[in-house]
Amino acid sequence: MPSPVLDALREQLGRTKRMAERAFEQLEDEHFFFRLNLRQNSIHVIVKHLAGNMRSRWTDFLTADGEKPDRDRESEFVEDAAPRAQIVRTWEDGWAAVFAALEPLTDRDLTRTVHIRREPMTAAQAIVRQVEHYGYHVGQIVLIAKHLRGEKWNYLTVPPGGSAEFNRSKGHA
Repeated sequence: MPSPVLDALREQLGRTKRMAERAFEQLEDEHFFFRLNLRQNSIHVIVKHLAGNMRSRWTDFLTADGEKPDRDRESEFVEDAAPRAQIVRTWEDGWAAVFAALEPLTDRDLTRTVHIRREPMTAAQAIVRQVEHYGYHVGQIVLIAKHLRGEKWNYLTVPPGGSAEFNRSKGHA
């Protein structure tokens, strides 16, 4: 039976993933390693962090703590060289874990207790927590990409000054 809540969560996560990918498409390979300053992460580091989080949180989602003992979170923040194809593969592997875990869930699973770092919460709370976390980091990716592209940036949403045209296209006056 379809689940409006789970369908909405899957759809939102898919939109979040696609937003970052639309930013990736506008970048040169070296842009994945750019940092706004020394205290900021590059897109590559953000991708490594997200993928590590995704693997840890979503593997055995309902039955094991979301912070897996073999996760080396600190290494996710180490800037290192990697070819674009590897960065994209890391990204895709992380998201595959998310969607594989979400696919079999039912509404009844949303009230089950799961743990992240031994903290109990409902599965629904854990999922919403990840939706927020991934949106936060995708926002960082988009900011960096937009900064790097400057005037060449292709907006991923309604561009500034484009609201009236967008509304007309949707049949709004």
